[in-house]
Amino acid sequence: VPIHCGAIPENLFESELFGYVKGAFTGADQSRAGFFQSAEGGTVFLDEVSEISLALQVKLLRVLQNKEFYMVGSSRPYLANIRIVAATNKDLLGLVKKGLFREDLYYRLTVISINLPPLKDRGDDIFLLINYFSNKFSAELGVETPVFTEETLLAMKKHSWPGNIRELENIIQQLIVMTDGPNITIPDLPASMRFFSKEKESLNKSLAEVDTAYIIKVLNSVNNNKSKAAKILGIDR
Repeated sequence: VPIHCGAIPENLFESELFGYVKGAFTGADQSRAGFFQSAEGGTVFLDEVSEISLALQVKLLRVLQNKEFYMVGSSRPYLANIRIVAATNKDLLGLVKKGLFREDLYYRLTVISINLPPLKDRGDDIFLLINYFSNKFSAELGVETPVFTEETLLAMKKHSWPGNIRELENIIQQLIVMTDGPNITIPDLPASMRFFSKEKESLNKSLAEVDTAYIIKVLNSVNNNKSKAAKILGIDR
């Protein structure tokens, strides 16, 4: 059961998580199970767990420590037969030091910790994700999956992706919807990606080093065919 902690108002968070009994508050004309009951025997995924207020963190800590919770308006404890997985895009330990996240809850949640690097640091993973989202949205729209040109893929890899995979997913969906032809090219990309900056060339290289680097690029472009490379470069083989 996935729960986006930042999307639930604080005054409703406890009742949404643990449920409530009839008459617990105005408008509670019948009992209602919460997310924890719905996940019985399974997993509760707390997305953006850093958004939970300090007051509610205490109640979540009690569940983790005692393996039980109380429905709002009830004095009977319920067994929490669930596994909890939490995620955040913030530095939880940094929030602990600032007093914005409980230290005891932090250590309860980080029994096993998995750090996912941002998309910009994940190398060629972006090509796998582009392929995945392209197939996904093309199937949903009932269209042929377009082909991304090599130049387009390079431009996308060079992008900093501040919004990480959610940003990539949204852009791929936009491209699939808006592109008519069989290929996705540089002009199809958002303006921020069309003019990607290449790595700055060092000005401390000798002319011989620059020549060598260029010759290697030309060789790579013709699959190491020395005759073709020599013709492009205007030199003998």
